Amino acid sequence: MGGGESGSDRVARRDDAVRAAVAHGLLGPEAPIIALLDVPGIKASAAELRAAFDAVTAPGTPVLHAFAVKATPLVPVLRLLHEHGIGAEVASPGELALARAAGVPPSETVLDSPAKTITELREALALGIAVNADNPQELDRLNGLVGDLPHGPNGGPAGSPHPRSPIGIRVNPQVGGGSIEALSTATATSKFGVALRDEGAREWIVQAYADRPWLTRLHAHTGSQGIPLSLMARGIAETYALAEEINRRVGRQQIDTLDIGGGLPVNFGSDVTTPTYAQYARLLAEAVPGLFDGRYGLVTEFGRSLLAKHGTVVARVEYAKSAGGRPVAVTHAGVQIATRTVYAPGSWPLRIAAYDTEGRPKAGPDVVQDIAGPACFAGDLLAEGRALPLLEQGDYAAALDTGAYYFAHHYAYNSLARPGVYGFASVEGGNANGNGGTDVRFAVVREQQGVEEIVAESGGARPTALTAL
Repeated sequence: MGGGESGSDRVARRDDAVRAAVAHGLLGPEAPIIALLDVPGIKASAAELRAAFDAVTAPGTPVLHAFAVKATPLVPVLRLLHEHGIGAEVASPGELALARAAGVPPSETVLDSPAKTITELREALALGIAVNADNPQELDRLNGLVGDLPHGPNGGPAGSPHPRSPIGIRVNPQVGGGSIEALSTATATSKFGVALRDEGAREWIVQAYADRPWLTRLHAHTGSQGIPLSLMARGIAETYALAEEINRRVGRQQIDTLDIGGGLPVNFGSDVTTPTYAQYARLLAEAVPGLFDGRYGLVTEFGRSLLAKHGTVVARVEYAKSAGGRPVAVTHAGVQIATRTVYAPGSWPLRIAAYDTEGRPKAGPDVVQDIAGPACFAGDLLAEGRALPLLEQGDYAAALDTGAYYFAHHYAYNSLARPGVYGFASVEGGNANGNGGTDVRFAVVREQQGVEEIVAESGGARPTALTAL
C-alpha cells in the first residue's frame, strides 16, 4: 500500500470487475456471493512497499519483506506476492504449509508464534527458516535443538553449534496500546514476547545473547490496526536501542538483523490510501536513523496493509423489506465473512457500495437502510443505518476493503458455505460483449465450498460415532 496508485484507479477496476462478474455469470441468483481480488492492485502494493524501504536504506542492506500469511491465507496470493519480491511470515504449521505450497523458500520465511511446539521448532531449524523465540521457555527448547545440530566452521568456531536458521528473541517494548486493545501487542501485559520493562528482563535478554552466539536477530511488533505511526516508531526505536546495547555489551556485532514487524494501519473510511509505506519509512528514518545505515539487515511483516484495499465481497440482495420504517436489504454476506464487523462494528466498520442488477454502480438518492446478512441472529448486519442508493431485490451490496481478514477467515455460522474467490485484471481492447473498451479476466483462487465439503468437515463420514458408545 503506498502512494503510487490513486484510489480512483482501484474504484474503476472494481466497478469493471463487478459488472463483468455478473456478465460472465460468476455472480447471480445461483452464485449469490463471491470475493474479488484486484491483482494489479496487489502488485502495486508490493512494489510500493519495496520502493519505500529501498528509498531510506543504505545500498546493499539485506531487506526481507515477509507477508503476514494470517492476513490472507490463500496459496495463489502467497505465490503472487512471492513473485513480486515478498516472502512469508507464518505462525502455525498450516501457514507454513501454505507458504511452502506457494513456493516461498525457507530463506524468505519467518516463523512467529507464541505457542510453537517442539515439532514446529525442529522442522523450522531443519529447513533453515528464521525463528523468533517468544519467551524464555521457548529459548530453552531451542537450546536443546541447536545443541543437537552439526558443529563446524560455517556458523561459528569449531565445536560450536551453528543453526542454518537465523534465530532471535521477540521483545515487548511495552510502549502502550492503540485504539483497538485486541490488536495492541506492546502493552504492559501483552501476551507476546519478553516484556522489556519487567524487573530483570532487560538484563536477562542481554545475558541470553551473551551466552548464545547463535542468537543474531531481535524482533518486536507494536500492533496493527488502531496503532498510530508515532507509537509504532517508538516501539522500533526501543528495540533498536536494545540491539545496540546488546552488541556493545557482548563486544561484537552479534545482532545483525532487526525484525520490525508490520502493522501499518488501513484507512477503511474512504478509497484514499493513508498512511502509505513511503510515509512510514520516512518517519522511521527520521526517528531511528541508525536502523537504515547498513549495519543491520531488516525484516518487515506487513499483512493487512498489502491486501485490504484490493479485496471486495459482493453479495446479491435476496430480499428487500422494511422494519420500523427502515429499509433492510437481506444479502448473502454477513457474519460468516465479516465476523469482526458484525461483533465489533465500532472497531471494524465497513464501507458498502451499491450495484444494480447488472453490476453497475447504482444511482439515485441516498436512503438510510440496513445491510443484513443471512445468519439467524438479529445482529448479523454488515452495516446499520447506512445512507446508500436504495438496494432492491436482485441488486448487489459490495463490502469494500475486505482483502485481508475477511473472506479468507470464514466463520461457519449456520454452516454457511465459504464463497468462491476470484482474482481479476482489466484487459484493454474488448469487453464481455465484444464491443471494444475494457474487459476483465478472472482466475479462480478458491472454489466456492460445496455442501458435500461442509458435511465432510462436520463428521459426515462418522454419523454413528456417538450412537455406538
